[in-house]
Amino acid sequence: MNNSLTKYFHRFFRKNETELHILNYLFWECTWRCNLACGHCGSDCKAGSIFPDMPFDDFLNAIQPLKKAFPKNSITVNIMGGEPLVRKDLAQCGKKLRDEGFRWGIVTNGYAYDEAMHAKLLSAGMGSITVSLDGLEENHNWLRNNPKSFQKAVAALELIVACPRLNYDVVTCVHQKNIGELPQLKEFLISKKIKNWRIFTIAPIGRAANNPEMLLTNEQTRNLMNFIAETRENDSRINVYFSCESYVGEYEKRVRDSYFFCRAGINIGSVLIDGSISACPNIDRSFAQGNIYRDNLLDVWENRFDIMRNRTWCKSGICKNCRDFKNCNGGAMHLWTPKKDCILGCTAQKIKS
Repeated sequence: MNNSLTKYFHRFFRKNETELHILNYLFWECTWRCNLACGHCGSDCKAGSIFPDMPFDDFLNAIQPLKKAFPKNSITVNIMGGEPLVRKDLAQCGKKLRDEGFRWGIVTNGYAYDEAMHAKLLSAGMGSITVSLDGLEENHNWLRNNPKSFQKAVAALELIVACPRLNYDVVTCVHQKNIGELPQLKEFLISKKIKNWRIFTIAPIGRAANNPEMLLTNEQTRNLMNFIAETRENDSRINVYFSCESYVGEYEKRVRDSYFFCRAGINIGSVLIDGSISACPNIDRSFAQGNIYRDNLLDVWENRFDIMRNRTWCKSGICKNCRDFKNCNGGAMHLWTPKKDCILGCTAQKIKS
C-alpha cells in the first residue's frame, strides 16, 4: 500500500476513534510527593508537596460510573505521581482496583522498587510498569539528582525483566547531555535482556523550562530519529520506538509502529492530584474538563473534552498554512498553552531544517 493511501486510512481511523472516544487508559496522579528531584520534572515534585496524597476512596468512588459504561478489565489505571511508591497503601489500592475490574500499573523511577515491593505489587495484581532510565550512570544520576538512582533503577529492571507476566517498558528522556551515548545505552539495555525501549524528548515545561541543556537542537533531533529508525530496521534484539509526543514527517512509520496520534481526551484520561479531570497528565492543567469532587467522571468523559477531540483550533500560528496539518492535527496536546500557542514548534520542520 502506498504512503498516501496509508495516511488516508490513518486519518479515517483517527476520526472514527475520536467519535467513539472509548476510554481505555486512565492515569491517577495519586501523589505529588517524590523521593527524587529530577531536573526535567513537569510537576516540580519533591519530598514535600502543596497537595496531600489523594485518598484512595475518593478516586475509587469517582471511577465507579465507568463500570457501567465499559466492559470489565477494559480500562487500565496507570498510577503515577510524583512517585507512586512513596505511598504505603499502593499495593492495597492496586488490589482493590483489580477486585473492582480494572487493570492497573505504575510509572516509577525505580528507586524504591526492591524485591519486597516487587512481590507485594505482583500479589496485588499489577500488570504493567514503566521505569525511567535516562542514560548511563553519570547522566542518569545527573538528571535524577541522586548518585544512587541509576543503581536502584537497574536493580528494579532486573526484577521486572525476570517476571514474564509483567508488561513493561523502559523510558528514556533524551537531552543534549545523553544523546551521544544512546548506542552504548542500547547495548546496556540489551545486556539486561530488556526488550521494550521508549524514547522521548523533553518539552520546555516544569523545571526543564529554565534549563536549555534539556532541549535538543534541530540536528540532534534528526540524529535521534535516525538512531531510532536504524535500530528498528537493523537490530531485532530490542524494540525501540519514539513516544507519541509529536508528528515526525518523513520518519513516520520508521520510528514507531503506527502514525502519530495524540490520544489525549480520546482514549486517555486522568484524575489529577487535586481531583481535576483531564487527559494526558502532561497537558497544561488549565485544560482540565471538570473535577471529581463536583462532577461525574463518566459524564465529563462523554460530554466534554471537545478541545482535544476537535483540533481545528490548532490550525494557527506555525500550523496555519502547514500542508501536513491533516496528518499532524496540531501535534501533542501537552505542547499547547491555554493561549493556543505551541511551546516547542514543529518537530517535522525541525528535522527538515
